Amino acid sequence: MDQTAILNQTWAYVQETLAGECSGHDWRHIQRVWRNALQIAQDEDVDLFVVQLAALLHDIADWKFHGGDLDAGPRAARMWLEQLGVDEPVIAHVCAIIGDISFKGADVATTMRTREGMIVQDADRLDAIGAIGIARAFTYGGYKGHAIHDPTTKPQRHANFEQYKNNTSPTVNHFYEKLLLLKDRMNTETGRSIAAKRHAFMEQFLDQFFHEWEGER
Repeated sequence: MDQTAILNQTWAYVQETLAGECSGHDWRHIQRVWRNALQIAQDEDVDLFVVQLAALLHDIADWKFHGGDLDAGPRAARMWLEQLGVDEPVIAHVCAIIGDISFKGADVATTMRTREGMIVQDADRLDAIGAIGIARAFTYGGYKGHAIHDPTTKPQRHANFEQYKNNTSPTVNHFYEKLLLLKDRMNTETGRSIAAKRHAFMEQFLDQFFHEWEGER
């Protein structure tokens, strides 16, 4: 099977698998990450086949919906790619990217091992910030039953993955525990440029939010 056919089948598989998902990790999220990845990759000398497969499959079995199992995503991706007869080095590369991509806490390193991985990680993180990121944060918070904001609950810097995955703090805290940290953790020049604009928008949003919370605007 040629690469175009594999990508087309993977596109259809992910779209069907994530149909009806309502936490902000839906098929439209995958589309946006895929587009972001292609945009970033324009300025990079990388394997676009690996980049696209990893972007399409990066949330096929997200740990947040599989009991915190970080291996669920790579395992599901491997099963799918093996069915399509994809070469083992490509499968291993894609699965490594999926295994490493997630944010796991403010004080937890999430270093990517390849340039392809750096691109997909940046693409995914761009969709977690800016206007889309704000929308997704509150969508996921509502999905999990988290409060919008509680001034008595302070943001935390999670020292390990266990602390991060068990976090139940209000959604506004998530900006300080993750989203506002992503700008400085981008891997590529293109990612950093786009992230700076989206980061500034989040800061403007939070400024307005806190003024409205206090009845000042």
